[in-house]
Amino acid sequence: MLTANTLIELIEANRKVSRSITYLEGDGDERSVAFGELYERALGILHHLQRLGARRGDKLILFLGSNEPFIDAFWAAVLGGIIPVPVALGISDEHRHKLLRIVRKLGNPFIYTDKKSLERIAAFAASVGEEKLFAGLRPRSFLVDELDDISRAGSISRAQPNDVAFIQFSSGSTSEPKGVVLTHHNILSNCRGSTEVAHFTEDDVSLSWMPLTHDMGLIGFHVFMFANRVHSHLMPTELFVRRPLLWLAFAARKQATILCSPNFGYRHYLKVLGERSVADLDLDLSCVRLIFNGAEPISVELCEEFLERLRPAKLRAEAMFPVYGLAEASLAVSFAPMGAALQSISLNRHRMTAGAQAQFLARGAADAVTLVSVGRAIPYCRLRVSGDDDVPRPEGQIGHVHIGGDNVTQGYFENPQANGDAFTADGWLRTGDLGLIHEGALYISGRAKEIIFVNGQNYYPQDLEAIAQRAEGLDLGKVVVAGARRPGAQTDELVVFVLHRGELADFLSVATQVSRLINEHTGLEVAQVVPVKRIAKTTSGKIQRHLLEESYVDGEFDAELAELAKLRDTQRGHASRSRTQIEETLQLICNAALEGKRVGIDDNLFELGASSLKLIEIHEQIDHEYPNEIDLTEIFDFPTIGELARHLESKLARARPAQLAPSGPGVL
Repeated sequence: MLTANTLIELIEANRKVSRSITYLEGDGDERSVAFGELYERALGILHHLQRLGARRGDKLILFLGSNEPFIDAFWAAVLGGIIPVPVALGISDEHRHKLLRIVRKLGNPFIYTDKKSLERIAAFAASVGEEKLFAGLRPRSFLVDELDDISRAGSISRAQPNDVAFIQFSSGSTSEPKGVVLTHHNILSNCRGSTEVAHFTEDDVSLSWMPLTHDMGLIGFHVFMFANRVHSHLMPTELFVRRPLLWLAFAARKQATILCSPNFGYRHYLKVLGERSVADLDLDLSCVRLIFNGAEPISVELCEEFLERLRPAKLRAEAMFPVYGLAEASLAVSFAPMGAALQSISLNRHRMTAGAQAQFLARGAADAVTLVSVGRAIPYCRLRVSGDDDVPRPEGQIGHVHIGGDNVTQGYFENPQANGDAFTADGWLRTGDLGLIHEGALYISGRAKEIIFVNGQNYYPQDLEAIAQRAEGLDLGKVVVAGARRPGAQTDELVVFVLHRGELADFLSVATQVSRLINEHTGLEVAQVVPVKRIAKTTSGKIQRHLLEESYVDGEFDAELAELAKLRDTQRGHASRSRTQIEETLQLICNAALEGKRVGIDDNLFELGASSLKLIEIHEQIDHEYPNEIDLTEIFDFPTIGELARHLESKLARARPAQLAPSGPGVL
């Protein structure tokens, strides 16, 4: 790795290196950008940003759906001392709310986006009474659509190692997004530590579909790869969601040596693979030496299933590389041993609170939960497991995971409350995770902070509860959102508990509203809305989520949920009216995407729990049948098959050739 002390020194040192970044936009659709070209393009964009008024220390929100302009703008900002702030586009109202909250928090930022996205934000801001906030942002907007000349170079602003490099806001939904402030020194220290363990070299070839708004995507699979002069390949996240089999097809074709995915990516790949054998796909993954597995809790069962299914493609079992990290650590905290098989332990899930001595069980035992080793702290980073009193605990005892070191942030952007809560008196950062050290290796056992992992993103339950409470008759304290994983399940489920002491039949409308509200506003799929007669709280009034989670996992609500499912089927029924051809086509698409849901013509997709991933899948198939007729956001406007079919029919009717209209003699 280079000896650069800042990201500016890094890109300057790489500008004459014969390496490139390849953007994979589809099967047979790719573009490579040499490091030198990236440098020149970044300087050209910087010129326009500076003409707009952006100066050293200003914040630049990167609000882009395409990888190539994102990377260009990121480096343009870095070279000018402007602080990049990546924000995901998303497809839900909550993503748009998050952007506006970040704009307000940053004060007076600039934004780099495209015309269509800016128009959508303008419309949304008007709909929620934020016209004034958007009015201040519009003149500080730079549209990538209008970038036509980058021949003039902007002025580089030299950075010091402890200057802010960029701000990474918390992923997922949050009413008060926290901006992790990372310096050049933080990021490059983490890069050095990761490189020393993972042995990145110029001979490596990387491939990632992770979003660049995520720390694994931007830091791990762009900055780290760029620093080590790796030929990297970036695949759009949406392309992976729509066509996950392309991921490993690209990996085989490009002879990639380094891949990555959180838990849900492996599951998504296997789901679409179905019963097919990878032997039929003609994949050769023998070049792959590392597949980073992190960003959410790791399922050992899913890892084993994935590796077994990919064995005919010559994927080595030792390539699976469990890691632990977080944005506050500039990404990486610990890596599992390289070249080793997965290491795991099984613990009694009823003995996993902070301070408890781990009770080991046989894997597969009734009360066992299996944890995967994420190894030891990488160089320049330290970790410890401590009790509630912040005092380190011995091996085998569960406690709070704390981190420190050159890679760890000094705090959150203008958030003294969060900073006070995050750091111990002796300067360690509280990750919010629970874990234990066993035979020198770290195992993450759960969360002390109330955060839910969904598809590699973090969500605060309080934010989701605030959305659910908009349902008629629900008040504060009557609804609890939690993440729970049933025994044998590979991923967490999003479960909502609602206080209800009446008849089950009366609960159906409440459950439907809650599921629709969360799904529509966040794009998350609610697995179950559970009626409970009591919500346990501490003496200070704090909700005890873990008790509800344990009861759900233990099956205490299974009888009520089965009865609710019967009532729902009876109540819904299925319309007997004849269906149009478009309705039948849309119904086939929705039923295929939402397995087991039996979507009716008038069923609201959000009430059925169609996640953002499912909506992308549905839209992909609709676009295949009716090219360029329906935009993804229109599914939010027309959320039933009947409504969407009528909307689509009206668009098709308007597009029909004029010659179909009556014409000629005798026509009045």
